[in-house]
Amino acid sequence: MEIVSDINLIRIAIALVMLAIGGIFDIWKREVHDYLWIVFGGIGLALLLIEPEPMDAIYSMLFALIIAPITIIIWRIGLFGGADAFALIALALIAPQITLVESEVTPLTTLSNAAVLIIIPLIINVMRNISSIIQHEDIFEGFNETKYRKIVACIYGYRSKQPKYGFSIERKRGKSKRFSFTMHHAENENFATKPNTWITPGIPYLLLIIAGFVIQLLFGDLIVNGLYAITTTLS
Repeated sequence: MEIVSDINLIRIAIALVMLAIGGIFDIWKREVHDYLWIVFGGIGLALLLIEPEPMDAIYSMLFALIIAPITIIIWRIGLFGGADAFALIALALIAPQITLVESEVTPLTTLSNAAVLIIIPLIINVMRNISSIIQHEDIFEGFNETKYRKIVACIYGYRSKQPKYGFSIERKRGKSKRFSFTMHHAENENFATKPNTWITPGIPYLLLIIAGFVIQLLFGDLIVNGLYAITTTLS
């Protein structure tokens, strides 16, 4: 493992504190005030005053800020919220491309790691639905759908008795119901409140970002390292 400088350890600690506070608010209120990212981003900039090589730190920070336009576009599309975008931008200011292992990381590593982890909620959806079917629950009651769309629905969501923080994926079509797999805007769409309805969970993406950053610190880039491992095995 390469030696990590004291200033980078300070940056890592500050980044983890920021993400921990943001994660708590995201779970508790599903809302994180912009002040959090502004304050901690400012701290990241202020640390330049004690950098032993300030110009190198500035170049690294500017390169890391490649993430800014990408996250803003993703936010405006609605794939995640503004808090998630600002968290990634603040991370670029506080801990630009920092890792504790001898592994290459990019400005997109935290985001790409988080994207890989999105498979976890999908697995949980499948497990929920299998559990309900084993308990002989008619989770497709009232639906007129093909087996293929039912399988997709079991991956994309689940039938919730008391939905909370989830978006409805069922629509009434005449006397029957159909699944709707359209994209849900993370900030503009209301959560489902109707009981016994199919939902796709409104995932607190900030938690995936936290996990993605921790993986960056301890492992590096999941995609890059995974591809390297595959090519090494095949060669």
